[in-house]
Amino acid sequence: MKAVTWQGKRDVQVDTVPDPTIEQPTDAIVRITSSGICGSDLHLYEVLGAYIDPGDVLGHEPMGIVEEVGSEVTHIAKGDRVVIPFNISCGHCFMCDHGLQSQCETTQVHEHGTGAALFGYTKLYGQVPGGQAEFLRVPQAQYGPIKVPEGPPDDRFVYLSDVLPTAWQAVEYANVPDGGSVAVFGLGPIGEMCCRIAQHRGAGKVIGVDLVPERLERARGHGVEVIDVEREDDLAGALREITGGRGPDSVIDAVGMEAHGAPVGKLAQTLAGYLPDPVAQKLIEKAGIDRLSVLHAAIEVVRRGGTVSLSGVYGGAVDPMPMLQLFDKQINLRMGQANVKRWIDDILPLLGGDDDPLGVDSFATHRLPLEDAPRAYEIFQKKQDGAFKVLLQP
Repeated sequence: MKAVTWQGKRDVQVDTVPDPTIEQPTDAIVRITSSGICGSDLHLYEVLGAYIDPGDVLGHEPMGIVEEVGSEVTHIAKGDRVVIPFNISCGHCFMCDHGLQSQCETTQVHEHGTGAALFGYTKLYGQVPGGQAEFLRVPQAQYGPIKVPEGPPDDRFVYLSDVLPTAWQAVEYANVPDGGSVAVFGLGPIGEMCCRIAQHRGAGKVIGVDLVPERLERARGHGVEVIDVEREDDLAGALREITGGRGPDSVIDAVGMEAHGAPVGKLAQTLAGYLPDPVAQKLIEKAGIDRLSVLHAAIEVVRRGGTVSLSGVYGGAVDPMPMLQLFDKQINLRMGQANVKRWIDDILPLLGGDDDPLGVDSFATHRLPLEDAPRAYEIFQKKQDGAFKVLLQP
């Protein structure tokens, strides 16, 4: 089959790789019809090469048609249309029973001390071949795949794999009071969807913070109050001014390690990208590689007693944190990979009607053939050609 493979820093290729097969009775084989490129994929493209090998298949936002199932898979069958959550979870361990599917005890990667295995996402998370391919082997298919109706285009459902549950959890964790205020830092796909979900769930004021004009305009177009950080010298003051002088009740950091600026963090990321893998792994595990300007800004601007919710991915083991400020302001801090299956029952009913309250039908800006993956990664990383969300379609 054809698949998108990682070959090095800023180098992905479409290669021919062996077709996947059923290896366990809990496996399924899915023929992929759409697979998104995620901002987290850019971490592999730029930073986390020390944990990935040339030839590894990328992608963790797939959907498609079931081709084959193992003997213990009964809730889906050949011909069903399914979305595949990015985290691989069993559905019956202690963590899954408590709605923490991203910490699944069956698929935890003990070698690296990390949580549930993920599709297409490095040795840290199991080195499981990903979904930017023509076919995908789905482990734990007795639980993971989400069956969706026939009829609407893939755009209606594909974001159940990651974008929708990640943004839903970010808003849930932000603990926005009914009618309260929330600032969203970063208006990429996750941040934009956080804004839409916060509006849908009754936030009184949603403020988007970014520096890309097209993204600011996109958010402004559905009622988000926006702040361009390139034009604002006093971000904290601006946010307090529009939130009664206190700052927003909640702040969502939807940027993570890809934040602009922060030259020391950028240098560490760049060095990690060029060092031999064993050395780079130690740098990532023992040093602060993240650009923390957005996280520090979130802590500064949130009101006292407010909540900061992190959905942006951070990777450094010893990143410095402003503990005095966190303690003094009595800030609540919540974070983590999305527990995809936990939120599906809340989200799926919003996708069935014609009103499209979360704007999924028009969310993608580019739908490209799988063969165009190298160009797709480049324009998404460089924010060229208006690329906001890219779907690859084998």
